Amino acid sequence: MENAVKSPIEMMYQWEQETPDHIFLRQPSNLEWTEYTWRQIADEVRRITSYIRAQELEPGSRIGIWSSNSKDWVIVDLAIMLSGNISVPLYPGQDVESAQYIFEHSETVLLFVGGFDQADRVDEALAREIPRVAMLGCTVECATSLKDIIANYEPFAESPIPNPEDIFTMLYTSGTTGNPKGVMHMHQTPGYVVPDLIEGLRMTEPVNRFFSFLPMSHAAERIVVEMTALYCNGTISFSEGLATFGDEIRSVQPTFFFAVPRLWVKFKEGVDAMIPAEAQAQLTQEQKKDIAKHLGFGSARIILTGSAPCSKDVQDWFMDMGIILRDAYGMTENFIHGVGWIHNDTPIAGCIGLPMGDSVEVKLSDEGEIMFRSKGLMKGYYRESEKTAEVLVDGWYLTGDAGKFDEDGNLWITGRVSEVFKTSKGKFIRPTRIEDLFGRSAELGQFCIMGHGLDQPMLLATLSEAGAELDEATLIDKLSALLQEVNEELPAWEKVAQVFITPEWLIENGLLTPTMKLKRKYIEKLYRANVEENLGGDKINVVS
Repeated sequence: MENAVKSPIEMMYQWEQETPDHIFLRQPSNLEWTEYTWRQIADEVRRITSYIRAQELEPGSRIGIWSSNSKDWVIVDLAIMLSGNISVPLYPGQDVESAQYIFEHSETVLLFVGGFDQADRVDEALAREIPRVAMLGCTVECATSLKDIIANYEPFAESPIPNPEDIFTMLYTSGTTGNPKGVMHMHQTPGYVVPDLIEGLRMTEPVNRFFSFLPMSHAAERIVVEMTALYCNGTISFSEGLATFGDEIRSVQPTFFFAVPRLWVKFKEGVDAMIPAEAQAQLTQEQKKDIAKHLGFGSARIILTGSAPCSKDVQDWFMDMGIILRDAYGMTENFIHGVGWIHNDTPIAGCIGLPMGDSVEVKLSDEGEIMFRSKGLMKGYYRESEKTAEVLVDGWYLTGDAGKFDEDGNLWITGRVSEVFKTSKGKFIRPTRIEDLFGRSAELGQFCIMGHGLDQPMLLATLSEAGAELDEATLIDKLSALLQEVNEELPAWEKVAQVFITPEWLIENGLLTPTMKLKRKYIEKLYRANVEENLGGDKINVVS
């Protein structure tokens, strides 16, 4: 490994020696913060490492983390690295079936458990006996707890340098089209990728505050929060949950913030509920700064959206508010070492910008598929050599996303290659292009264009909080006007014939992945019969 490239665990060694009194993690409890220095963190990591090594596991054993975010999540992650084993994070909202698959497929032998959604079905999810260790927030029966381990084990004294090409984590994909796949990343990978992110995301300043609330099992949160904070010696503050989220982020005022599009919609809805649109148009710059501070962005140098397409109208709204919301694009498979709008402060809504670092190469295949090559690429999918060979070709990762470059070299995503469908008229439809036009609606929350084999595309959608408050007649009037407005901007073959309003799509009902991506095939399958029964009927339909 090159001298300049350090693994995550080597960064811990560095900070425990150089800045032992620097606060690395902050954990809230009813809006009261407890702060943990590197001296304390490293001590706990080393004691938990002693416990893991005492289990006499084979080197490179898979160890699960099933928990919502907390200071314990990071501490356990580092302990697994130091012990010479491989972490297997699960989403707190992971459904029982996919959790069971991950445990079996990864051959997990030890599980650290915190707060998660399926606590009452944990035995069913495990399917076999796996020793469990309780973390912060745990409500299930465990063999021991971090508290007891820290009290009873001496710190592991050694500071071994891992083989750079050994696997340190397996990040399971969210499974939009089937079983999750275990993405294997090496100890050296963060050392190549994270310095690029730190520079591009303006984390070279002395003070870097992170606010962590998205699952750390999600590649983006794991990398741009945990890993970048680890490499730039920042401070991570965690959220206890939705009830305290607003007060916590206002208290922290992070210098960097990342969220998925669904949350940006929620932020906007919150402001819209307090300040009518006509009043927003009259806001002064100082008033807009006050709104940004109220949302928690008063000190933010970089604010990112990613993981799924963000509506152009939503992104433009934030820009108008003086909140520079930048798009970014990367995958679990390339350690999110991809593309982002980080080169200037005037993003074009819907455009994801330029490569994040000189070492990132991006091109389009002859079919228009986006391809990446960098040192962030995975070693492969665990126990899936055929699937690995399908996406890693001659050193390039095939993303499955379709894209285009503009005259300035900026990359635009135009949809999923696999999501393009053909109508009965032989016309190809890219769903995301049409869905983005419906994003201007205050009444709609989620969108899914379907219509394979039908004469025209159809829109499946759910209501926003504002839309749900309207009586049905008013809602139909507003959506009818919206449909007409959108269709005027579309060519004949893309015009949406009908809108079907459905109940909300959730992780719990199997229509969203744990990272809140649409499971399009499942959504369409669920409502296809209803659409076909009502073809040619009312323009706006409410499905119970």
